[in-house]
Amino acid sequence: MNATKKRVALVTGANRGIGFEIARQLAQKDMTLLLSARDDKSGFDARQMLSAQQLDVHYLPIDVSDQTSIQAAIGKVKDKFGRLDVLVNNAGIMIDGQTRILELSLSMFQNTLATNALGPLLLSQACIPLMKENGYGRIVNVSSTLGSLNDIINPDSSYAEVQAPAYRLSKTVLNGLTVLLAKELRGTNILVSAVCPGWVRTRMGGDEAPVAPSDAAETPVWLATLPDD
Repeated sequence: MNATKKRVALVTGANRGIGFEIARQLAQKDMTLLLSARDDKSGFDARQMLSAQQLDVHYLPIDVSDQTSIQAAIGKVKDKFGRLDVLVNNAGIMIDGQTRILELSLSMFQNTLATNALGPLLLSQACIPLMKENGYGRIVNVSSTLGSLNDIINPDSSYAEVQAPAYRLSKTVLNGLTVLLAKELRGTNILVSAVCPGWVRTRMGGDEAPVAPSDAAETPVWLATLPDD
């Protein structure tokens, strides 16, 4: 193990969109950045783009829907860096955008939950022991207003016409997970937050979205670097 004195941050789904911008901005704060993706080519390409900016970035393959993949990746982090200080659970999918709740298939629901909610839980469980060793940690879950129960029931919400029941429910679970982790870790200097970046111009959000990825990344980066108090 070659423990580093620099803080180490892991961002999932960081090969494009909001995740890529979060990774870039965290690396600019003099962190060792572990850029995670499922696809090796896109992960390596993203890592090369950031390394070309003289940033300390490493590619770490993770399929967040696969517990074995998660365990293997965090094992590599422990062996190579000896620490992990920041986890940003950004990876997410929306595969049911036009589906209504009465039409939602079990496989679609399970696949969405596995990536959007169970992945962040398993990653948090794997990373928190490393954070506890150093008495410091920041976990940021990239969630969505679409998972808010108040928003779902509000007929005047600007998102009232959005279906995506599996996506909505997965973010509701992620919000609950955030609260439970924060409660469990109270007093440990491991801070857990959830953030909605808004409607962002990404592959998921589409070209009509009003928010640029660089702007959407600012609040997650702020939460990932909160002071101890």
